[in-house]
Amino acid sequence: MLFSISAFAQVNLTGTITDKAGETLPGATVFIKENKTVVITDEQGIFKIENLVASIYNLKFSFVGYQDVWKKVDLTASGKSASIDLQMTEQIINLDNVTVAATRAGTKSPFTYSTVDEEEIAKQNLGQDVPFALRWTPSTVVTSDAGAGIGYTYMRIRGTDGSRTNVTINGIPLNDAESQGVFWVNLPDFLSSTNDIQIQRGVGTSTNGVGSFGAAINMNTTQIQKEAYGELQASGGSYNTVRGSAKFGTGLINNKFTFDGRISKINSDGYIDRAESDLESIYLSGAYLGKKSSLRLTVFSGHETTYQAWNGVPYELRNIRESEDGLDRTFNVSGTEKTGEPYDNEVDDYGQTHVQLHYNKMFNRNWNMTLAAHYTKGSGYFEQYKADEDLADYILDPVLNSDSTVVFTDTDLVRRRWLDNDYYGLTWALNYIQDDNRLQFTFGGAASQYDGDHFGQVIWAERLPENTDPKHQYYFGTGEKLDVNAFAKTSYQLTSNLTGYLDLQVRGIDYEITGTDNDLRDVTTEDNLFFFNPKVGLFYDFDETTNLYASFGRTSREPARGDYTDTDPINGKNPEAETLNNVELGFQKNFAKAAFGVNLYYMDYENQLIPTGVLNDVGSPIRINVPNSYRAGIELVGGVNLTERLRFDGTATFSQNKIESITEFADIFDENFSWLGSREEIHEDTDIAYSPNVIMSGGLTYDFIKNDTQNGSVTLLNKYVGEQFLDNTSNDNAKLDAYFISDFRINYSFKTKFIKEINLTFLVQNVFDELYENNGWVYRYYFDGAPADNNLIGVYPQATRNFMVGLGFKF
Repeated sequence: MLFSISAFAQVNLTGTITDKAGETLPGATVFIKENKTVVITDEQGIFKIENLVASIYNLKFSFVGYQDVWKKVDLTASGKSASIDLQMTEQIINLDNVTVAATRAGTKSPFTYSTVDEEEIAKQNLGQDVPFALRWTPSTVVTSDAGAGIGYTYMRIRGTDGSRTNVTINGIPLNDAESQGVFWVNLPDFLSSTNDIQIQRGVGTSTNGVGSFGAAINMNTTQIQKEAYGELQASGGSYNTVRGSAKFGTGLINNKFTFDGRISKINSDGYIDRAESDLESIYLSGAYLGKKSSLRLTVFSGHETTYQAWNGVPYELRNIRESEDGLDRTFNVSGTEKTGEPYDNEVDDYGQTHVQLHYNKMFNRNWNMTLAAHYTKGSGYFEQYKADEDLADYILDPVLNSDSTVVFTDTDLVRRRWLDNDYYGLTWALNYIQDDNRLQFTFGGAASQYDGDHFGQVIWAERLPENTDPKHQYYFGTGEKLDVNAFAKTSYQLTSNLTGYLDLQVRGIDYEITGTDNDLRDVTTEDNLFFFNPKVGLFYDFDETTNLYASFGRTSREPARGDYTDTDPINGKNPEAETLNNVELGFQKNFAKAAFGVNLYYMDYENQLIPTGVLNDVGSPIRINVPNSYRAGIELVGGVNLTERLRFDGTATFSQNKIESITEFADIFDENFSWLGSREEIHEDTDIAYSPNVIMSGGLTYDFIKNDTQNGSVTLLNKYVGEQFLDNTSNDNAKLDAYFISDFRINYSFKTKFIKEINLTFLVQNVFDELYENNGWVYRYYFDGAPADNNLIGVYPQATRNFMVGLGFKF
């Protein structure tokens, strides 16, 4: 269908763009919303777009330092040619563009990326976490501990997990500095404050924070709303899910001030039994806008309490269903260690507040600068009921009787494992754009400091020695991490069609860990690392509708805290840093009624950290470096307007994800389940865990009404994910089956005299009631001299057919 395009009347559109004084604007951008065509004005400020189908188009005109202009153009009665002359107005600094420009890929960057705009975000935002808004983007698999997208959710892009995905909000790093993961649950309903999201796959451009080892996600919340507004959003559905959100904005006050805010509350029982979520968040932002500068203060905060869903469900019980309120659910039979009813406060309870201060300065139309300071405060714990624990493991004396003889050496208890951290730093970028856009240059970087306290408390015990502190602390450790980077990026138009790109980054890490861990081991260590991360590429325009790009990028990343603290059981030395060499080759073609793109990638890893099969004391996998591994694949992206109202969009990824050689470690137990040591087994040419070789998605959208007062569409979304292994041994007994799911969505909005817009959304997820899991874990061991028949495998079943509805009012 992508290439079966009917013949329509063709129109050539030309025009000249000037400022209010009549001076032409070379290098201004003209964007056509309907077919995604982008052209640049020449040295005389003239643009030309050829072979447009006679239709109605929405054009966006933009130029650095000038106010964006949207213009609707009717070419249905223009004959073979049409012309537009447009004047643009110089304005205050374009805050939303400049703030994120230094860390984003531009229109002629030779990297692979996708952008999700505000309109698409709004269509699917019903309170689920950010990954669920991105689950239809190429090479992406999204999973949820609770099964329905609220609570702890994760995403993998090209098979790489969230700790290898660099995430920034307005150019500020979001990844946790120690674990390097992104905990979206700490940002409930953040999509309601997000203007757009760019996802770079592969190494991508240089950015701030941890290294991008599979993808980089850049979120923007700084778009200026010129008019005052208010919004009320309510949504709810299956599993007692309820979301309420209120937004407001003052618009521009005296063309100098603007304030925006949001407050949200989300509750859900989750698809998995005992997977409740209680989430709340706020977002506040205020800006001062001068003619050539701006200052914005943004504060957003989230608090989450989620019940015990992190263990998953035993593999053999994954398809057990019990009906509740007419809906099937998977029950969390793993339980807690409390005898009888599960412990009612086995929860994760964490709050996080972010403060960002952005200053932007435009020196002239060519030079601008952005500076930012940021601070993040996080504090929280997860609480566990533990049975028959040895008092000595908690630095507690035995319980004695009156004559000082030992009565008890163990007890049931409740413990809390705390994380209390501070993260703060600066980012900067100096940008130069030549008048004709021929040369663009950025010098940027960041410096940040992380200070984290890790400690555990016993808050209750069935029996304790006398005079024990009510919040007895049994371990304490710190983590301090200094992260400094600087990068220089330049793109230069070598010829009228060919643009070269060069990106050089240096990054230094100073990391120190002190104290003890949960198992009372002394984990004191330090590491100092220095990385040089070069990237180079070419972008070739055949014409306004066809381009080709190629790039090579190299990046390195430091081990996570757990890699340092869990090294003793295996080799007793610090893990090594990982390095990725990434090659991207892409081709894109836009037709009058369709668009198509293909990208080839090869990602070669040196010393990639891979799970070994051994688990630490809380069930997290211990990882070691493997010398050689790779990911190679082809990504296809396309879309076609089948009729004026019917559109198809699709993606497909076919890949291989291999480890040359890995040593698996499996624990050995005797007949009494006493640990005897570990057994080593070498595996050759195995698949990397959680890396399906096939990922495909497709969406069919029909606009049943579209005019100045009403918009309505129905969309059928489909996703296929191939089988994937739970560890790196390619063992068929630890494998997740392939699955195919479909969602059905209705969006309808209309305007009234009293309410600016009313939005209605109806969503059916997993229409065909597929039973599937897309995440899990495995613990393989030996018992009484032979491989265990009942290796431990846990999986995370995703929700069967379920429903969500949303109602929104804009004022």
